[in-house]
Amino acid sequence: MGRVKQPVGKRGSLKWIQKAINQVPPRKLDELILPKLTGAKSIAWTSPISSDDHAEYSDAAFLEKIKASDLTAKLSKFWPARGPQWDALGRSDRGDILLVEAKAHIDELCSSPAGASSDSLRKIRAALRKTVSYLGANPRAPWTEIFYQLTNRLAHLYFLRTHGQKAWLVLVNVVGDTDMRGPASPQEWEAAYQVVRHVLGIKDRNRLSKYIVHVYPSVSDFAA
Repeated sequence: MGRVKQPVGKRGSLKWIQKAINQVPPRKLDELILPKLTGAKSIAWTSPISSDDHAEYSDAAFLEKIKASDLTAKLSKFWPARGPQWDALGRSDRGDILLVEAKAHIDELCSSPAGASSDSLRKIRAALRKTVSYLGANPRAPWTEIFYQLTNRLAHLYFLRTHGQKAWLVLVNVVGDTDMRGPASPQEWEAAYQVVRHVLGIKDRNRLSKYIVHVYPSVSDFAA
């Protein structure tokens, strides 16, 4: 549990993030991320790696991947099992932990914690309340209802940062995926995130904003 093998991606964000991470260096994705990390010069990716079945990680296995296994007990108190399954994980040469969420079309922003038990929902809501309070957010809709895939990632960024980890949330917003009818420009993604922040009641500048990186690779960057 916590390590999930993935098939070779044939379309959408699964396809593009696998291609991005498994490119022979220099990787285009690295070139987009590194300027956002002051002083960092390289990134070592630990998932999804082709020789590791393109596996994605969550829970204790995710903490092990980012070398933070000492937080396993604390994470289990903060968030229930079957937490976020990260699209990619990596670390910069200066020790920055990179938590990646990749998307190829705007509909992927919309989700809820489907299938969660009542006990799990109680823990999730408590964790999200702490995150909302930390950010000084004023939600216009419950954080569990519509943009949950982003809010649970924000909660984990909050958890790691408040436990002394140099974590960054990297949002990889793919441009030009016509098969998925995805945005044709970074501006379309930016407009979508503006709506998301409005609904979630998050100010553009908040206590976590400087640790959130948006990048906008084109499908042509990973077509080879």
